[in-house]
Amino acid sequence: MQTIPNRQDTQEFQEAAVNQVVDGGRSLAEVARSLEISEKPLGNWGRRGRRGQPLSRSGPTPDVTDVQAELSRLRAENAQLKLTRTF
Repeated sequence: MQTIPNRQDTQEFQEAAVNQVVDGGRSLAEVARSLEISEKPLGNWGRRGRRGQPLSRSGPTPDVTDVQAELSRLRAENAQLKLTRTF
């Protein structure tokens, strides 16, 4: 069995995911499934966003490598493309 490393989603990715639920009119479960994430963090991000709080509860973010930044950008772009494709 392959283990999946603990990933840190960027603020941009979290905002794009929440926007798919809020602005895209998709269900929480549908967005979570399409982005291959759990419903729980997506729901937490949405609640924090509605309260005007930062989406992530973690402290200062560690330095992000170029590869990690590119991966995050591509994930956000992929999420946006999935949203536009469904309509």
